[in-house]
Amino acid sequence: MEILKASNIRKSYGDLDVLKGIDIAIRQGEVISIVGASGAGKSTLLHILGTLDHPDAGKLFMKQKDVLKLRTSEKAKFRNKHIGFIFQFHNLLPEFTALENVCIPAYINGSNPAQVKQQAQEVLNSLAIGARSDHKPSELSGGEQQRVAVARALINNPSIIFADEPSGNLDSKNAKELHDLFFQLRDQSGQTFVIVTHNEELANMADRKLEMRDGMIVA
Repeated sequence: MEILKASNIRKSYGDLDVLKGIDIAIRQGEVISIVGASGAGKSTLLHILGTLDHPDAGKLFMKQKDVLKLRTSEKAKFRNKHIGFIFQFHNLLPEFTALENVCIPAYINGSNPAQVKQQAQEVLNSLAIGARSDHKPSELSGGEQQRVAVARALINNPSIIFADEPSGNLDSKNAKELHDLFFQLRDQSGQTFVIVTHNEELANMADRKLEMRDGMIVA
């Protein structure tokens, strides 16, 4: 089932054309990697597909909804419910524990706090980091912090997860464990991932590898 379809996505910053007409369709349960040299437009595309940025032109449908026509507040609610994000620098809030960091998107969604805490602990347990739930980010290793970030992305059971260089800050062992985790989540729960990466191993593991060059998908 197709859950995302984008057509003729264009984006410029001043005189610089960053995206020059991108077409992409993503099916439920796919793991898609996006590769290319720095400056090819990968992160810009990811941010637009994830509704964090708005294109200058084009159409974007997710869950059969025309998301570019949503008002800012509607888009924020849609993003919180249907989209998860994982970034290279995990963006965990340092003053909160791992469990509290995972809970935040569900709290924003208005879910019952007691149920959220239970669900967050279950997600952390499933990612083999439940024993560290009361630790703050500074007390966790890089690999553990990134697993917490994955748990946070999963807490609202999103339709799709966008990951921008998710293993770029990890050593090879933790990177491999994170990559394997993505595919375990896909196989176990049908989770969909779109991953921007320079890691060739991860890129080649994906169901589809899309290469970007000069603001266009070329392969």
